[in-house]
Amino acid sequence: MRVVSNARVLVIEDAEAIGAAVCSALRAVGYEVQHRLDGRQLETDLSKFRPDLVVLDVMLPGRDGFRLLDVIRKSSGAGIVMLTARDGVTDRLRGLESGADDYVGKPFVLAELVARVTAVLRRLGRTPSTVQIDDLVVDAESGVVLRGQSTIELTATELRLLCYLAAQRGRVVSKTQILTAVWGYEDYDPNLVEVHVSALRRKLEEHGPRLLHTVRGLGYVLRAEE
Repeated sequence: MRVVSNARVLVIEDAEAIGAAVCSALRAVGYEVQHRLDGRQLETDLSKFRPDLVVLDVMLPGRDGFRLLDVIRKSSGAGIVMLTARDGVTDRLRGLESGADDYVGKPFVLAELVARVTAVLRRLGRTPSTVQIDDLVVDAESGVVLRGQSTIELTATELRLLCYLAAQRGRVVSKTQILTAVWGYEDYDPNLVEVHVSALRRKLEEHGPRLLHTVRGLGYVLRAEE
């Protein structure tokens, strides 16, 4: 059985660079994502795109995030993660009391935002936590990794890395993509990725044939051999 997440995420963020980065990080772990710079077509998106979760900036042109939150809560069961530069307790409480599921202040680490989005989707039952590739089973929610009948013990970083690779199974991902998705930044020594990939590969191969492959000059891919 191979589980694929079809969860849909709508990102409403008026800063194009931030919105693009958020969308890229969410797509990297398998979500279907649409980005809007404001909430003018929110009602249409709710009925046609039917998001499972909305990443919603508070400071928006036109209707602000709190007004859009009310619209979402009245017409949709989508999860809501508020995203804002405001870090005051009053704003956080207002968002949560109005029905937001989580609240992330700017600046933020992309990996943390993705983790919070995933956590909300899981609580809502909108995304599977288990992925299987050949005889490897990865349960991101419980942190359990099985190969055949054997449990594989991983560090927290190795588990995040494996969950990312499992979400991208069959696709080659670069060291930069891995740094962004797993560590939350791309401006860092790529040797960090090599060290953790090597450690993860050794643990996986203690219990079966190679699943984590190096694609020279491009990156890494998690897949079963044909």
